[in-house]
Amino acid sequence: MLYLLPRAVEHVKAYLREFHGDSPDPEDYLFYSHRSDKSRQLTQEAVRARLRIHAAAAHVECGDVPLDLHAHQFRHARASHWLQEGMNIVQISFLLGHAQLETTMVYLDITTDDELNALECLETDEERAVEPKWKDADGGLLGFCGL
Repeated sequence: MLYLLPRAVEHVKAYLREFHGDSPDPEDYLFYSHRSDKSRQLTQEAVRARLRIHAAAAHVECGDVPLDLHAHQFRHARASHWLQEGMNIVQISFLLGHAQLETTMVYLDITTDDELNALECLETDEERAVEPKWKDADGGLLGFCGL
């Protein structure tokens, strides 16, 4: 079962109206190849190609957008945000459709900020005063690593 937020449902409805008309054929693919007909599914490579195009455009506006963006990153990002916003891991697992909670536990990684906050509890005031060596001038790890 797949759960869609109301805003996503509205986008899918608009997409259906525009690309499938008033009476869509239930045998047609929702996302199909525009080079053939609606009975031919959109390939994974075609999805990757479109994501690369949009990622390159977004990267110009925001350098944090990776150029090698892939579809699963959207799912991972949403789940990570839910976790950071305080949503229960069981609820996240349910919304992601995972049969086992362990799948969600592995899938959701702890953020660097979370790690730093946890480690701060273990440090003395003197240790906390030492500037981290891995940060660049902006204080981030991405720039330090040349990404």
